[in-house]
Amino acid sequence: MMENKSVKKKRLRGTGGSDRTFYIISGIGLSLFLLAVLYPIVFVVAASFSSGQAVSAGKVFLWPVDFSLEGYKTVFHNKDILIGFKNSIVYTVVGTLINLVMTMISAYALSRDDVPGTNKIMLIFTFTMFFSGGMIPTYMLIRSLHMLDSIWSMVIPGAVGVYNLIIARTFIKNSIPGELLDAAKIDGCSDIKYFTMIVLPLSKAIIAVLVLFYGVGHWNSYFNPMLYLNSRELFSLPIFLKEILIANQIDPSTVTDPELQMQIAQIADVIKYALIVVSTIPVLVIYPFIQKYFVKGVMIGSVKG
Repeated sequence: MMENKSVKKKRLRGTGGSDRTFYIISGIGLSLFLLAVLYPIVFVVAASFSSGQAVSAGKVFLWPVDFSLEGYKTVFHNKDILIGFKNSIVYTVVGTLINLVMTMISAYALSRDDVPGTNKIMLIFTFTMFFSGGMIPTYMLIRSLHMLDSIWSMVIPGAVGVYNLIIARTFIKNSIPGELLDAAKIDGCSDIKYFTMIVLPLSKAIIAVLVLFYGVGHWNSYFNPMLYLNSRELFSLPIFLKEILIANQIDPSTVTDPELQMQIAQIADVIKYALIVVSTIPVLVIYPFIQKYFVKGVMIGSVKG
């Protein structure tokens, strides 16, 4: 017995040593990965508040050099930026709400075992992930529905993301027991009331994940506004940011004055970094509020149901 106990202690000590080594190596690796991801963000922010001369000379590393707001002044001096911000906020809020409603309703219906043909319907949904009509047929469809140059061309196409639908369906199926539905039916609860009063409150984690996925997608949307919108008063923020960036990217070789060439190159670099900061701030502000639900929703929703 004494020998067995000593052998067990040695094994535990050996296991503890290997675990400690693993944790140390993992900590070092994750720290390096964090620095690799964090440094570009820090650099972009520092460069956006630096002078063009300091950025072009490569003097910016972690902190702003020769503090300047020239890049932001150039960006916000354009009156179209406020129009773009307003439109992007509207498209993001309205589009995300539509996405959430359509995705959660579809996910709930497809998670029910008593609904016939759910597997076939999911197969049809999955088919669309790999095969689509293409850009031209989609444009012709939007035109036939009279949605061109309107807010609906921004929020209706792609109302249900199949990948997000699969995650939401798996979350509901694995996290909400079917006994709740049976108990609710005994109490006379309808399907709509069960969905709104029980399923949705218990699905906060996956709803937060869907808000992040859909919201970021709408906020960063560039191709759809460029394709479906013609009126400048409807343009989203990425379209205006692209115009500002292109307007300041003058080919220095076409300018004969060397000093003017240098000034153009310097201001273009600063504007580029200021545009990156302006377009990412809303996402960075929203993310901390839903971060606590994010990991839980993704992990549970990604398990095969």
